[in-house]
Amino acid sequence: MAKARAGTGRRAKPGASGGGKFFHIQVRPRSEFVTLRNQDVGGRGGIERVAGQRANGSWDTQKWLIGKSEAHIAGRKLVPDSPAAEKVLTQLGSTPRHLGGDRFSARPRRKIPAAEKPTPAMRRAQAANIKKAQAAVRRKRRKRV
Repeated sequence: MAKARAGTGRRAKPGASGGGKFFHIQVRPRSEFVTLRNQDVGGRGGIERVAGQRANGSWDTQKWLIGKSEAHIAGRKLVPDSPAAEKVLTQLGSTPRHLGGDRFSARPRRKIPAAEKPTPAMRRAQAANIKKAQAAVRRKRRKRV
């Protein structure tokens, strides 16, 4: 038999009590998604991405989970302690707002319209990839001779 909960009789949202291992940074509301899946980013227990699948089949980030060893709260702000956490926080569309407990909310990154693509960063990445491929071909040719 289930034990009755004191107070509201409702289960607390993840991260609401502040007793977990992660800070939760919600980027999109849970109601947008049908299915959720955790995805480890880097090593275990550090940073995780919670990806959600919409009813139409497309996937997007619902929230980020940042381990308490990767960041800390200073006042009402989340301060990164590692380069990986700093990278996640800078890639968000806004600075995370503290909601209470371990929960934060932030806006997602803006969508880049097709007319603005390729962006300068995409061009740099493409050029770097071409240089890598050319170097690999050169190494392969040198081995043959």
